[in-house]
Amino acid sequence: MLDALGAGNPSTRLQAALAAGRHADPGLVGELVARCAIEPDFFVRDMLTWALTRLPSEVTVPRLRTELGSECAQARSQALHTLSKIGDGEAWPAITRSLLHDADDEVARSAWRAAVVLVPAGEEKGLAEELAAQLSRGDRKVQLSLSRALVALGDVIEPVLQTALAGDDPAVRAHARATQRLLLDPDAGFDSSVDEAKRIVALGPERIEGAAC
Repeated sequence: MLDALGAGNPSTRLQAALAAGRHADPGLVGELVARCAIEPDFFVRDMLTWALTRLPSEVTVPRLRTELGSECAQARSQALHTLSKIGDGEAWPAITRSLLHDADDEVARSAWRAAVVLVPAGEEKGLAEELAAQLSRGDRKVQLSLSRALVALGDVIEPVLQTALAGDDPAVRAHARATQRLLLDPDAGFDSSVDEAKRIVALGPERIEGAAC
């Protein structure tokens, strides 16, 4: 099984990861986590994560927390993704500000998703502030991930969005307004929300209201 995890054929690696999850041997945790850091195929990585969720959290969580300090971006990202799937609150202290602001977009996106799953009751406001500080970051994919993470926190994000809307940066204001629209209407499309927000920011809310009269 361990040899198959490193096979050249991704189908073979996928079957090996599936077998590891079915076997659920805690002795495999080191090999599975190490493979996550270097596995090039998305579907195999997803199966590796599933295999890790099948193991006792007291075995996997400490190993994954160690991986968060890796210099390898994929190692950090995949460890965060797996922690979000395990959902063990013991991992929350490992979701550091550094990870939430990681220079690598994929790591940051994984950190945002993990954070909103693991955040303890009462600490949502602080998390919302950390996330909102990154409004307008990155491309559409990154901004959508950030908006979804914020919206997952619920109404606690309203004050931080209002602060962003009162700021000087038009890109931040547009992203905040689009996020606010998603909070109020989860079925609203992100692209249309961004376009509408940019139009409002460009014209000013007073002119939009005047045009609607």
